[in-house]
Amino acid sequence: MFKKLVVGAASLVVVAVVVAFGGLTWARGQAQTRLETKRETHRVDFPIPFPLSDAELTVLRDERRAVLPPDQDPLAGVDLGALALERAVARGKHLTESRYGCADCHGKNFGGGTMIDAPPMGRLLGKNLTSGKGGVTAHYTPADWDRIVRHGIKPDGSGTVMPAIDFLDMSDRELSDLIAFIRSLPPVDNDVPEVTFGPVGAMLVATKKIVVAAELIEDHHAAHAVEAPAEAPTADFGKHLGQTCFGCHRATLEGGPIPGGDPKWPPAPNLTSHADGLAGWTWLDFEKAMRTGVRKNGEPVRVPMTNVVTYAKAMSDDELHALWAYLQSVPAVPLPK
Repeated sequence: MFKKLVVGAASLVVVAVVVAFGGLTWARGQAQTRLETKRETHRVDFPIPFPLSDAELTVLRDERRAVLPPDQDPLAGVDLGALALERAVARGKHLTESRYGCADCHGKNFGGGTMIDAPPMGRLLGKNLTSGKGGVTAHYTPADWDRIVRHGIKPDGSGTVMPAIDFLDMSDRELSDLIAFIRSLPPVDNDVPEVTFGPVGAMLVATKKIVVAAELIEDHHAAHAVEAPAEAPTADFGKHLGQTCFGCHRATLEGGPIPGGDPKWPPAPNLTSHADGLAGWTWLDFEKAMRTGVRKNGEPVRVPMTNVVTYAKAMSDDELHALWAYLQSVPAVPLPK
């Protein structure tokens, strides 16, 4: 009898191993298919940097006329290209420090960073974006930058888990400014290994718990805005800024479990004015939470919102007021059940 029990138990173990192996094989195949599916996008082009605008040129002329003889061309001898690049780099630096969080994945020096590095999940490392050895963007065209940043698609057409849905509404000028800033950085020599998924990671990709960004974007041929809305404390500008909230809080901002997030992360809070969310909050409550990381009830914000506080501290008053105006304008909806 004992022998039969042992044989039976051994058979169950074998069956479990076979099922598990088969499930893992299926998951790896599905994950590979999702990531390697090739997609076409539109082809865009834009200058890097953008030239000075008419408004900037007018201000520059007026400033120089005030200190130059009246018969002298106020723009004579001015390297307009160099000045445009200098301003683009400054704008790009601000974008990375206040809105787009590039350093979270690509490292503070943009030479590569770590998103996930745990055997069951795998290794998901941010690429080296600098011009150093191991950098991947040296030969990127504006179209390549557009595909990877705003569509989550590599130059060869395959997919990535880069959160492109958060950057889809980035304007051409903003992307150009980001590129100008990244190109200005010191080169970092760092060969970043390719993405590998362990058994848990493969299963999460296969079951769409880890998102392949390109799948979330309905139209890869829709045009992008050349310019962002005017920077002012308005809901229109705030909606543009709020696009980076969608990855965690969803497009309607009701919050809930974070797609593709660490299972340890708490659900994203509701950012609408519903009773489940920001009902009863004032501008000062919002500003305190964003600038200091302390919520209206006195509790600290939790990961991953702790990362956002770092960026909010670098936002201008107009940017933060605009974001608040936008949150106040969206329909109130409850937390998902």
